[in-house]
Amino acid sequence: MNPIMEIEEVARAIEWQADHAANNGAPCTGRVVRAQLRLLDGATQVGRRIASWPGKPLEDALPLRLAGGHHNLVLTGRDTRLGPVYRGELTDQAEVDALVLSVTREHDADLLPWLDGPPQTNEAGRSASIMAALLWLSQRLGPHFELNELGASAGVNTMMERFFFDLGGTRAGPEESPMRIIPEWRGPPPPQAGVEITGIRGCDRAPVNLADPEAALRLKSYVWAEVTERIGRIDAAIALAGRKAPDVLPMDAAEFVARRLAAPQAEGTTRVVFHSIVWQYLPGETRTRIEEMMAAAGQRADTTRRLAWVMLETNRQTFRHELSVRYWPGGAEPRILGTAHAHGAWVEWFGLD
Repeated sequence: MNPIMEIEEVARAIEWQADHAANNGAPCTGRVVRAQLRLLDGATQVGRRIASWPGKPLEDALPLRLAGGHHNLVLTGRDTRLGPVYRGELTDQAEVDALVLSVTREHDADLLPWLDGPPQTNEAGRSASIMAALLWLSQRLGPHFELNELGASAGVNTMMERFFFDLGGTRAGPEESPMRIIPEWRGPPPPQAGVEITGIRGCDRAPVNLADPEAALRLKSYVWAEVTERIGRIDAAIALAGRKAPDVLPMDAAEFVARRLAAPQAEGTTRVVFHSIVWQYLPGETRTRIEEMMAAAGQRADTTRRLAWVMLETNRQTFRHELSVRYWPGGAEPRILGTAHAHGAWVEWFGLD
């Protein structure tokens, strides 16, 4: 690729991500992200690396990788100069640009490793969509579900059987739970149906250990600083993990799916594979292999041992986060049940019969 075109693509990704943050309740983080444009002159190692990014910068969440590093400096107290920006006290973009450039120059070597992998936000708010899909599936397949999550990160959502949900007035889960998932609900509520999660586990190539304070702080670093309720959900997840750790295997997603599909399945249950804002980060060959395995397993499913695939993923044409469901036997074609905010602030339910 022409180096100039490379830089232009990175710049467009930065601008899009900054606008996306600002339009989704995080204007302060948006300013810090937009300031990354000042780094493209190559005066820092970080700037040179992002300017010559070899992949697709938006799909790779490049701007959010570095945003996590900048936020981490504030959270750890190593450099708090961006604190006034995150608190909304400093809003002039030119001043923010200069400040981000200065901070990056001073912490260049420390920030560079933040570009090595995608952000692991592990947002509990996304479980609202997953639970809504289970309520919808319960009316069709019965209430007993075995859940298997791809890209589980710290395993926050592999503890969702311990969350309390209020989804437009439809309630599920233990009332006393410290994790309370109550998004703004748009449209009719999902059906009030029984959901019994008989088992839940996940996989991730590099799971985050919530019991490790440094790892938990890294997870918080990827959260947009001004969205404090998301920080609170991570604290609630840490509390739940302290009582019973989530079951997350360090494993490739396709290998995990192969293992889970081959495992014995209890009669009368629906085996569910689910994921949220993960699909875009998987290699193409991994996605193809999972699709083939799910289709083959779907053909083997019957009314006593059912299969479902629940996804909350980004439509790359519209950039809307769509909740889709497939199930076997009976519903192999994807059904779009709704759309949702990227971090679960709201869910728009389509009220499908």
